[in-house]
Amino acid sequence: MPRIGDPAPAFTAVTTQGDITFPADYAGKWVIFFSHPADFTPVCTSEFMTFASMQQEFAAYNTELVGLSVDGLYSHIAWLRTIKEKIAFRGMKDVEVTFPLIEDVSMRIAEMYGMIMPGEDSTKAVRAVFVIDPEGRIRTVIYYPLSLGRNFDELLRVIKALQTADHFSVATPADWRPGEPVIVPPAGSCGTAKERMDGHDDGVTCADWFFCTKEIPADAVEAAIRAKGTA
Repeated sequence: MPRIGDPAPAFTAVTTQGDITFPADYAGKWVIFFSHPADFTPVCTSEFMTFASMQQEFAAYNTELVGLSVDGLYSHIAWLRTIKEKIAFRGMKDVEVTFPLIEDVSMRIAEMYGMIMPGEDSTKAVRAVFVIDPEGRIRTVIYYPLSLGRNFDELLRVIKALQTADHFSVATPADWRPGEPVIVPPAGSCGTAKERMDGHDDGVTCADWFFCTKEIPADAVEAAIRAKGTA
């Protein structure tokens, strides 16, 4: 099973949008690579409609979507057509899924990424999420059981937080959203720690030597990570 910081395992695959070579085809992009248990299932249907409806929001942050299940290509196509033609959910209807959905009947790719968990189901992939950066490294791994639909606001928050941390060389605290204070890396020396505690590190506020924050306005965060995505 790949871990955070590992290169994303490479593969070629057939998808609903043609053949892909992963992650090479997405060099320079962030990717949310996710699995779902099966076509024509209600939780998965709600998730695909939500992903498709948010696709442009993710694209604004230089992020592509790639899905996978262990069903075949023709099943994928029929299911996605059914979603567009028949399904309405939370105000979404006529939803067209245009991001690739990988065929993985052999479970080769699902097993490569640790998406098959026999304790949950030996023939279906769990709801795995891998966030992969523009260099093809795995930056976040999230797993949900078959019964639990994903939180899509959280997935978008993860993308924004990772890009903010990279761009500004900071960390983000619990429940962070753009515009809220970010965490400044701990001081590397006693002198730096004292300067911070004495208020000499411009813009940095410290509760103690190891817990220091600074403000980055929401518009500055959004402008920086969106600009980097279109550069």
